[in-house]
Amino acid sequence: MDVIPHIQTIPENQRTILTLGMFDGVHKGHQKIIRYLNEITKDTNAKSCLLTFWPHPRLVLHQDYDLKLLTLHEEKIRLLEKFDLDLLYVQPFDHDFSRMSSIEFVRDFLVGQLNVHTLIIGYDHRFGRNREGSFELLEELSELYQFNVVQLEAIIEGDRPISSTKIRNALLEGNLNYANEALGYQYSITGKVIRGDGIGKTLGFPTINLEVDKLKLLPKDGVYGVQLEIENKNYFGLMNIGFRPTIDNVQHRVEVFILDFEGDLYEEEIRVELITRIRDERKFESKDHLVAQIQKDEAEFRGFIKSL
Repeated sequence: MDVIPHIQTIPENQRTILTLGMFDGVHKGHQKIIRYLNEITKDTNAKSCLLTFWPHPRLVLHQDYDLKLLTLHEEKIRLLEKFDLDLLYVQPFDHDFSRMSSIEFVRDFLVGQLNVHTLIIGYDHRFGRNREGSFELLEELSELYQFNVVQLEAIIEGDRPISSTKIRNALLEGNLNYANEALGYQYSITGKVIRGDGIGKTLGFPTINLEVDKLKLLPKDGVYGVQLEIENKNYFGLMNIGFRPTIDNVQHRVEVFILDFEGDLYEEEIRVELITRIRDERKFESKDHLVAQIQKDEAEFRGFIKSL
């Protein structure tokens, strides 16, 4: 997959089968679109192409809205690489680009530069200035500019269509099971290991402290069972997200106690996959009560691991 940092004109004799959008999370709905795109590309000489944007439009147009993302730019590229696309265009999104009308976008970019043969979109896709562009408009433009347009139906998880917004809300509510099912993989958090205060070690549970990008969505505070890879070896662990109310209740932290591991990971970048939510974070009467609960959490999670 060639990653191209902005929309570029392709040769006149080359066509693209294209989808576009933010693809935040690259969830099951997104995956359905990409697989369909790849399937119909097989029988053509066209290039399979995905056009996405960075930063997220809401981060540019609604800076007062505290948007957190399921996938940061690098995470999204890592997930998309698994689908064997030919081309990934990452178009910078700014105020000038946002002012482009939906008709201009189709005429100048999709047709004029990307030479689109077939455009595939999801059930709720909108585009152009103020999200004015609709599937009905695309049907009109496809006749005018001689390309095909396909709108795929939503994938339902539970009783609701899957969307990035619903997955974000599920994580913020602590519903990790729904989020992982809708994503089609385990939600992950990547961060650099930074120095902590060593309190976990004094309690018998040494932890690594992760510094996480401020744009990354952290799920609801609490204790999670996780897995991670260190030097090509798989480990499990307990991750606490929150303020440690029994200890100090001052700074929001992401800490991981790695089971059956000894070593120094300082300044390493670690990706942690969230398997299960164990409990809410809460304040205990004493550190001894906290230790007893962590021991219960560990025993519960080790039992969970055996059932995998």
